[in-house]
Amino acid sequence: MSVMETMQSKMEATLVPFAAKLNAQRHVAAVRDAFTLAFPLTLAGSIITLINYAILSPDGFIAKILQLGDLIPNLADFQAILSPVLNGTANIMSILIVFLTAYKLAGEKKGDQVLSGVTAIGTYFIIYPNYVNVENVGNALPMNFMGAQGLFVALLVGLLVGEFLTALQKNKRLAIKMPEAVPPAVAQSFNLLIPIIIILMGSSFLNYLFSFLADGGIQYVIYNAIQAPFASLGGNIFTILIFAVVQQFLWVLGIHGPNTLSALRTVMFAQQGIDNLAYYGANGTTIGTPFPITWAGINDAFGNTGGSGATLGMIIAIYLVARKDKQQFQIAKLATAPGLFNINEPLIFGLPIVMNPIYVIPFILAPVICNIFGYLCVSVFEIIPPVAVDVGWTTPGFLIPFLGSGGTNYLSLVVGILCVGISTLIYLPFVKAAAVANLKAAAKLEAQEDDDDAFDMSVL
Repeated sequence: MSVMETMQSKMEATLVPFAAKLNAQRHVAAVRDAFTLAFPLTLAGSIITLINYAILSPDGFIAKILQLGDLIPNLADFQAILSPVLNGTANIMSILIVFLTAYKLAGEKKGDQVLSGVTAIGTYFIIYPNYVNVENVGNALPMNFMGAQGLFVALLVGLLVGEFLTALQKNKRLAIKMPEAVPPAVAQSFNLLIPIIIILMGSSFLNYLFSFLADGGIQYVIYNAIQAPFASLGGNIFTILIFAVVQQFLWVLGIHGPNTLSALRTVMFAQQGIDNLAYYGANGTTIGTPFPITWAGINDAFGNTGGSGATLGMIIAIYLVARKDKQQFQIAKLATAPGLFNINEPLIFGLPIVMNPIYVIPFILAPVICNIFGYLCVSVFEIIPPVAVDVGWTTPGFLIPFLGSGGTNYLSLVVGILCVGISTLIYLPFVKAAAVANLKAAAKLEAQEDDDDAFDMSVL
């Protein structure tokens, strides 16, 4: 057994079972599924906000192309129609996540999902910062912890309520039995009444204790101690590169890297993305966003063209230098259409990339180099604006830097296309080597079959 095969067998025996257990762990799964369920709403908010500035702003790229400003003199006034969309999407992200996390975790534990989610919302507002007095308005709740700033506490509350309410629900001594004539929904509510009271009273007592540590209570304590440092760490190019390398390495082992890391990655990068979207919604530009370096703004925009591993470059490389290799060429043709929309499972499992020693290096190297290139363009040389608008992961990768920065800077489109070129150059020598190896193997097999046929004829 070769050294490579020995290493692969050891990794299969250790990392693969660990990753499988991590993906199946109920708390990790609840966090991952909560953000997955909330994603369509946040994506819709991003797209509507982009429409608001791309079409309804006289400076928007679509408005300029169609000359809408000349056709509709008061075009910018119509932006007020869609501006409130953010209030129902990104600006209430913590409320969505606290409900969905408790909902999914209760489902994992066979508890009441809806009541767990509702109780989690109630608990979240019990520990929410106090009302503030606004002149000429009266008492009002601060909005900042309903959006991205409250995400970490929302996750904790959702996990704790989903865990403990379900555990208390299974304690028969805490159930209030109702007559059979009572409708099932009402009976279930009374069945959980005492556990809900315990949860709400416990959270209120905890909030009282934390009020001695900070004026804003639990939210300010946790935000200052945990979430703010996490957000700072997430806005670092080295953090993004580490995530990219680990994600690609897991794919090589046959483990879905993005899914495995999604819970941790979301906790670290979610606030930056939502804050950037709110900034774009308020200012109509991504220049000056509070977090120019994020996972979505770097890896998704520059290092993910064609899917994980920037594999659109691999497809192009196969068309250029491996057309004679029927195995790779046929798979590349099948993978071209989905690859344009960043779906690359046909390559990962069909080529395959998984456990393929030839493609380990470019599969990890290509997104890393493209991420560094994008980082240099955005943050070091500042030749393109930051990518702050989520336009959907199935958007063709080379368009994301352009559309995700508001669609006003055409140099962003050039940079996106250059990233495809960079990944193609990285894959070229490895694709050529794989093609040569496959052609030699095919020739050897054909020669062996000819020898076998010749032997059969001689026997006859």
